[in-house]
Amino acid sequence: MSRHLNRYGTLVGLVLICAAFALARPDAFPTVANLVNVSQQMATLAILACGATFVMVIGEFDLSVGFVASWAGVMAASLSGLGVGVVPALALTLAVCMAIGALGGTLVARFAVPSFIATLALGTVVSGVSHWASGGASIFTGIPDGFKALARLKPAGVPVLTLWMVLILLAAGFTLGQTEFGRRLYAIGGNHEAARLAGVPVKRDATLAFAISGLLAGVTGLLLAARVGSVQHTMGDGLLLPAYAAVFLGTTAFHDGEPNVAGTLLGVAIIAVLASGLTILNVKPFYVEMLTGAIIIVAVLLRRAARDP
Repeated sequence: MSRHLNRYGTLVGLVLICAAFALARPDAFPTVANLVNVSQQMATLAILACGATFVMVIGEFDLSVGFVASWAGVMAASLSGLGVGVVPALALTLAVCMAIGALGGTLVARFAVPSFIATLALGTVVSGVSHWASGGASIFTGIPDGFKALARLKPAGVPVLTLWMVLILLAAGFTLGQTEFGRRLYAIGGNHEAARLAGVPVKRDATLAFAISGLLAGVTGLLLAARVGSVQHTMGDGLLLPAYAAVFLGTTAFHDGEPNVAGTLLGVAIIAVLASGLTILNVKPFYVEMLTGAIIIVAVLLRRAARDP
């Protein structure tokens, strides 16, 4: 019973939360419209948290992801304003975001800079560049319709944001769970020195994990900008805390204390459902922030309990 609670307790918690909100507001919460809305709200957070999961698998943190997401929107909008086509603008933006992640990974893996310091410092630099490039003002003009379509289309009635989330999480889950690269990342996270002695290219793989985090942060920023139709230089900054709350929640599900994509998705769902339900109940937004912080504390305690029963 204890083992099953450790693995599936978080999932049971999500079901109970949904049931509570459904009973409290049966006219608004358990509806198709709200389900679609929640799926769109959680899409960008899930993609960002997925990137953070890769880094947490190796036992590190990437605190630059929110800043990189903001930069992605600013860079793509700026390139579009200069007349660069949608596809080249998106490709260049994602390449730069991946390079930023790889730079953070290089500082951590090759120069032994603690990931907290390296990625926070790098993220602060990126934030300053975003502020400079945007002039500190929101960008409303020059964003092509083709760019906005990335997050606004509804093929067969399904929001494209939801489809992006599903495709990226499936690819990430397969990579971590079914490939040699994923197994090497878990080996690094389990015991860095043992993995190195076993022949795992620790520095290369760790750097690549950070590069993937930067890439997915860039995707998040592009989808945020496309959905809103405008860009602010701080638009992704506030996603850092919820993303890691989701990843920590995910470590309490399915894999006995290890970060995993399915668990991260479950953590994102809990955060999104809580935000949606509390909004429907007219709870003030700052209570949601307080609850997110509390979720991280509880998730860390549950993760420790799962590892040290």
